Amino acid sequence: MSQHGKKALVVGVGAERGLGSALAMRFAAEGHQVFVAGRTMEKLQHVSSLIRSRGGVATPVQCDATDESSVVSLFDAVQSDGQGVLDLVVYNAGNSMPGNIREMQADYFTRSWNVLCFGGFLVGREVCRRMLPGGGTLLYTGASASLRGKAGFAAFNSGKAALRTMVQAMAKEYAAEGLHVGHVIIDGGIAGQRQFDRLGAEPDDKDLERFICLQSLTDAYWMLYRQKPTGWTFELDLRTALENW
Repeated sequence: MSQHGKKALVVGVGAERGLGSALAMRFAAEGHQVFVAGRTMEKLQHVSSLIRSRGGVATPVQCDATDESSVVSLFDAVQSDGQGVLDLVVYNAGNSMPGNIREMQADYFTRSWNVLCFGGFLVGREVCRRMLPGGGTLLYTGASASLRGKAGFAAFNSGKAALRTMVQAMAKEYAAEGLHVGHVIIDGGIAGQRQFDRLGAEPDDKDLERFICLQSLTDAYWMLYRQKPTGWTFELDLRTALENW
């Protein structure tokens, strides 16, 4: 049982040095029983074992966020495992599939949209069905593409923009019932495994100045969770001091 009798669910956990993993570790360190959800069980088990080695409580659950039955089963597992109340959910599943419109295949476009927006809908719907009327916090990971289109990323842009609009509607629809829905825009690269792989080496100090650090991101998500209903934030954007925006 977690220290505070609370459960947290992070959907979209991959590499150890990634945002999903960092959020799961943060919530566990704060006393939540954390459910670590994603597509690859090996990665989920690794992150969960790290959390447990640090004294936290973590359960890996394999889930395809674009499959309705898989998402329903995920929430069934969260409700039945352990004790306490689910009061914090993060939808962090995403992709950055590039491509120009003229050469893009329809199924490529819809695969991106399914992960970015449809999966967010499925998770949000289950949150509303399961966490209300008790209430809680539901946070979504956005990007600069949530607000503006960029050449070469039509599939990604449209999925992120659609997600933001849907999330805003959900925030307005269920706030009075006690559900705090928030959207975090990450404007820039994250100092995590994906960026380090692109560099081909461990980053130096100059590299790290260009990337948003994971601790700053987890601080922001935790701050949103801790807000009182008399002062809820819907949207928060984060970037480094060097980002041209």
